Amino acid sequence: MSWLSSSQGVVLTAYHPSGKDQALGGNHGKGGEEATTSRRYGQYTMNQEITKVIERPSFDRSSSQDSLDELSMEDYWTELENIKKSSENRQENQEVVVVKEPDEGELEEEWLKEAGLSNLFGEAAGDPQESMVFLSTLTRTQAAAVQKRVETVSQTLRKKNKQYQVPDVRDIFAQQRGSKEREPPDGAESQSVRTDENKYQGKDDQASSLVVGGKELTPLVPEEAPASETDINLEVSFAEQAVNQKESSREKIQRSKGDDALLPSFRLPKDKTGTTKIGDLAPQDMKKVCHLALIELTALYDVLGVELKQLKAVKIKTKDSGLFGVPLTVLLEQDQKKVPGTRIPLIFQKLISRIEEGGLETEGLLRIPGAAVRIKNLCQELEAKFYEGTFNWESVKQHDAASLLKLFIRELPQPLLSVEYLKAFQAVQNLPTRKQQLQALNLLVILLPDANRDTLKALLEFLQRVVDNKEKNKMTVMNVAMVMAPNLFMYHTLGLKSSEQREFVMAAGIANIMHLLIKYQKLLWTIPKFIVNQVRKQNTENHRKDKKAMKKLLKKMAYDREKYEKQDKSANDADVPQGVIRVQAPHLSKVSMAIQLTEELRAGDVLARFLSQESSGVAQTLKNGEVFLYEIGGNIGERCLDDDTYMKDLYQLNPNAEWVIKSKPS
Repeated sequence: MSWLSSSQGVVLTAYHPSGKDQALGGNHGKGGEEATTSRRYGQYTMNQEITKVIERPSFDRSSSQDSLDELSMEDYWTELENIKKSSENRQENQEVVVVKEPDEGELEEEWLKEAGLSNLFGEAAGDPQESMVFLSTLTRTQAAAVQKRVETVSQTLRKKNKQYQVPDVRDIFAQQRGSKEREPPDGAESQSVRTDENKYQGKDDQASSLVVGGKELTPLVPEEAPASETDINLEVSFAEQAVNQKESSREKIQRSKGDDALLPSFRLPKDKTGTTKIGDLAPQDMKKVCHLALIELTALYDVLGVELKQLKAVKIKTKDSGLFGVPLTVLLEQDQKKVPGTRIPLIFQKLISRIEEGGLETEGLLRIPGAAVRIKNLCQELEAKFYEGTFNWESVKQHDAASLLKLFIRELPQPLLSVEYLKAFQAVQNLPTRKQQLQALNLLVILLPDANRDTLKALLEFLQRVVDNKEKNKMTVMNVAMVMAPNLFMYHTLGLKSSEQREFVMAAGIANIMHLLIKYQKLLWTIPKFIVNQVRKQNTENHRKDKKAMKKLLKKMAYDREKYEKQDKSANDADVPQGVIRVQAPHLSKVSMAIQLTEELRAGDVLARFLSQESSGVAQTLKNGEVFLYEIGGNIGERCLDDDTYMKDLYQLNPNAEWVIKSKPS
């Protein structure tokens, strides 16, 4: 493998007919901040200067706290050799993605845009009112992360002598704090969210206060440490937990060496208001979740002293049709014409299906490669015949299908873990504890684009099924992680010269991240409650502002204010007594039912009452995940409830919600 570097940038070799090292890309932009992404070995490399590849670094156990023993790493190095052989037989010219590391200030400016705070700078900086509600819901560590980025952008804009107004960061946070003081809460909706927050709120006297605009920003979420070391506390900001852990220094920092037996059995404590999974929220609320997840991830990395750098694909030249080397979004556009609503590429689904048809008990599954020349021929045949439906899948051996699956992942024009967050995924290995690593991975999964996240989920679920058969196929979770890590991440570190020891540490690090992704995937697809509560708070404040504006408008138009206020009351209040909710089920035989709330009533019980009214055949079909109870309106857009949600607790959190039974959108 050839790596050509210069003071201006890095040039990576790529596929070429001759098999000799030829330059694919060159110098891009100023200061060598851009690099091409080579897919000769199916890797995504975004670095400025890299030393020549060392085939297999020597191992020094004494200097590597996180290293796995050399025997257990054998699968990793073998997989790299297989990737190399496979790529040498893929000789056709491939397209490239140019990746740019932003200049000073650009990174922070892009970060603020992705966090939904672009109106804090630039031409809209003079009127940042849209962000005031958002800022009012942030924790202390989240606010500090935002403040740090706003200060950097402000300094950069001043250096560039921008003509538009550049606000002082202290003014922004002073407005946010002042806005909270001027507008006291009104209505049950606002009170319900505050009640839920205050239930867990605890002031830590040892915690340092963030003072902006002359005033103290008080965290809006609880600060106590989790009760159990194996519990993942989703009610408290992860960054706030990290601050308290650093201050108390009571929790011993532990690093697992990757052995499955040494990893704790982390679990999610039961939440009476229900667990929220990715896919349970309406798009408008999920967008807010992503903004908050980015800020929380950044705050967590800031607290722990780990650098979080996002990269950006600034020039993409990719195929607009086909199977291999095609962007996920393009593939899904093609596939949805054939199978409307599909969220995972059809070729990806078919390859997994073909592997499973051969039996997951096959020894060495995923580890043993198919013949490189045969894989190349199968790729060409698939490209020509897959969508025509004429491809002969009987000709694909099980190990060939596994190799094709890994090849598909490697040849994506942008990493499955995304260009923007690949470095952040890699940096997870630098976080001090396993619990913090899982918290970071949880936030990163939330931040992935939908297509990437859905495809990753399908992959991890498949890998878990492989692991479930480890007694026969001899593929433990660590074996699978070793084989898959180089396919998802890449071989080399980003932006750093690699010593032999560093090569091994990096390999062990990304293998361990892969291990965590597989083992804790159910946990990672959960939206933390503290973030959902922040979304509820935003919605409550926005509704209050809208209501206030409407009242003012109606007053100007000389409408009867009392009449408006009567109409504004929830319809539930008019015909449902206290302690009772009315559940709507427009698509079932029983379209509406009044349900008495009790301490033990759960969402699953409500569904069961409705399904008991259906014929046995229909009821059985619906029990198989066809319909769900939804919380709609009030302080949430829309939320699908899990069966173990306690309805009385949720009603107290969101008394103005409507309750509807319906199917989940595809």
